[in-house]
Amino acid sequence: MKVLTKLSLRLRVFLFFAFLAGASVGLVLLALYAGAMRATAEDYVSGFVFSGVIAGFGLLALSAGVWFLFDENVARPIERLATGLRSRAHAGAGGVDTHAARYLGDLAPAAEAVSEQLMQSTMDQASIVAAETSRLSADKARLTALLSEIPVAMVLINPAHQIVLYDAQAAGVLSQVCPARLNASIFDYFQKGPFMVAYEKMISTGLEQSFTDLSAANGLEFDARLKPLAPGEGYLLMIDDAHAMLTPDEGRPVVFDFDLMEGQATDNLMEMSLRDLTYVVFDTETTGLLPHKDEIVQIGAVRVVKEKIVPGEVINQLVDPEMPIPAASTKVHHVSDAMVAGQPTIQVAGKSLHDFSRGAVLVAHNAPFDMAFLRRHAESCGVDWTHPILDTVLLSAMIYGTTEVHTLDALCDRLGVVIPPELRHTALGDAQATAEVLCKMLAMLHSKGIETLSQAIAEAKKHKRLLEDLN
Repeated sequence: MKVLTKLSLRLRVFLFFAFLAGASVGLVLLALYAGAMRATAEDYVSGFVFSGVIAGFGLLALSAGVWFLFDENVARPIERLATGLRSRAHAGAGGVDTHAARYLGDLAPAAEAVSEQLMQSTMDQASIVAAETSRLSADKARLTALLSEIPVAMVLINPAHQIVLYDAQAAGVLSQVCPARLNASIFDYFQKGPFMVAYEKMISTGLEQSFTDLSAANGLEFDARLKPLAPGEGYLLMIDDAHAMLTPDEGRPVVFDFDLMEGQATDNLMEMSLRDLTYVVFDTETTGLLPHKDEIVQIGAVRVVKEKIVPGEVINQLVDPEMPIPAASTKVHHVSDAMVAGQPTIQVAGKSLHDFSRGAVLVAHNAPFDMAFLRRHAESCGVDWTHPILDTVLLSAMIYGTTEVHTLDALCDRLGVVIPPELRHTALGDAQATAEVLCKMLAMLHSKGIETLSQAIAEAKKHKRLLEDLN
């Protein structure tokens, strides 16, 4: 076998076909000989029939054997080579499995050389990015300090009425209606009628406009002002009504992404680019594995906007299952009866997750399992889970093929995502890891020509048997 690895790929292909031709001729001759031995002077036809049967089954067995060798030593190694290079190019992880591709001639060493060169270029770029990131972090710290001195809650909104920036005070106010979220519609928090009246006046006059809004949720009244920015640059919302100013969330700094200033309509999520969508990546821990009778004990969720995890926009909620948690389950996720005592029930926690997920695509690893629990309680939560859903198990199958392992641990190893041991099998820890995996796979899907949500869902359906077997 070592001799074969030293031969050129073209010579190996020639020897392969020479073997195939020689074996086929040998089988036919052997079959003819066996038929001749069987034939008699009175019944020579039976000998030819016997020869044909032997030759047919022999060629069929030869073809099966050749297919297996080709699949094992050529087709699969090429697939692994392609996915390894794609992982290295778009996720900064993975590489070339030279042992698996040992019969592909100089292809594997050449691919490895390109991969190493790409990695070196990536490291050089990373150094530049790190320096720029350090500068931006300093600018963000200054911005946070500056806004913290301004005695009003501030929200920057793009021309499509989506949130681009909010400060800690705004997070405290907005969260009384619905979780504060980047790229969320401002109409999740304010009544559209009075808001748009003030907005139209601001646009027509170019001057700051004040208005009062009675929020549809919780009956909270906001006195607010809209201030225009440069044409086409959106506007600033300031909430300065004293009786609406609730305690801000001091643990959350200024949250912003200026890439969102060029907002776009999100009415048709299915035709939007995967890289422009907002995702809520979530995970649940439960009392057991039976969605029809077990209950959720913990929900973790992370928001991803334009391929980036949004710092601070998370859910990490223990849930009272209103039933004892089996010791075997506690051993896995470390959630005990004492921890969930006095925590919200699924009716409250499920509604919070639904609010957190408005306008987003839901993502989970083995989503049917988690969604079965949520949908069972949808009516009692007063919600309807109509969100588009992506499953990272199926996304992995689309990228790496169905023959690979698609567990969360395998995906993290493949893509260089590290889950701290103490966070494994916690809802937020697994959700965070799944979100990091998702961000890396989005670029890989793009490289495979899967651009929109509708394309991703259509392709995922081809692999749904994986989830049926898993569940």
